[in-house]
Amino acid sequence: MSKVIKTLPKNCKFSTLSQLRAKVETQTVSQEPETPNLKIKQYQYGPLNEAQKAFLDRVIRVDQAGELGANYIYAGQYFVLQHTRPELKDLLKHMWDQEIHHHNTFNKLQVIRRVRPSLLTPVWRAGAFGIGITTALLGKEAAMACTVAVETVIGGHYNDQLRILMNKFQIDAKDLNTGEIINGIESEELNSLKKTIKEFRDDELEHLDTAVENDAEAAVPYWLLTEVIKGTCKLAIWTAERV
Repeated sequence: MSKVIKTLPKNCKFSTLSQLRAKVETQTVSQEPETPNLKIKQYQYGPLNEAQKAFLDRVIRVDQAGELGANYIYAGQYFVLQHTRPELKDLLKHMWDQEIHHHNTFNKLQVIRRVRPSLLTPVWRAGAFGIGITTALLGKEAAMACTVAVETVIGGHYNDQLRILMNKFQIDAKDLNTGEIINGIESEELNSLKKTIKEFRDDELEHLDTAVENDAEAAVPYWLLTEVIKGTCKLAIWTAERV
């Protein structure tokens, strides 16, 4: 079988890599179809009612207080365990950094929406730091059991908020391009808040799984310790929503 060999013309010149790249980019640009002028939908959203406004204020107030508490619990645990269990430093710091991010986010939302913080903020700060130090002094297992208890309550709390935001916050809006009134949609602000809460809930549940994997259930007495901390968290949530 004979081979067919293609030869280049005598006047053919090889391009440099930069010339080839420029040629390809030029061809790519020239071959792009013209984009039609599309109107971006813009909405003017109707106002929230008083109950909806009050609920959003409670959400931001209690979530800011809760993330403050989580921040200080991890601070207390890290303060002790970085010396007694140095192999846990990186793990604790990772979870702590996430709580700091959560707290900073709700701080910003609090300013944007002009929501007053809980009047008991100094109490949450001191109490959470005390819980963190105490459980860490009891050992790694007790510290992880504390995380299980806290994140169980917070994960459920975030789910409760999401259910209400999905079911009771549809409002009317006007399409600014057509003038059409659209019934039962959500504003960008509410969608953004829902995404934030979902993201933070998933982080909290990841912390819960991590704590279980790190011998939380070996704490003694596990049931008593976790139930007391769960009850404390639920009481703090109820109070922070109102005070």
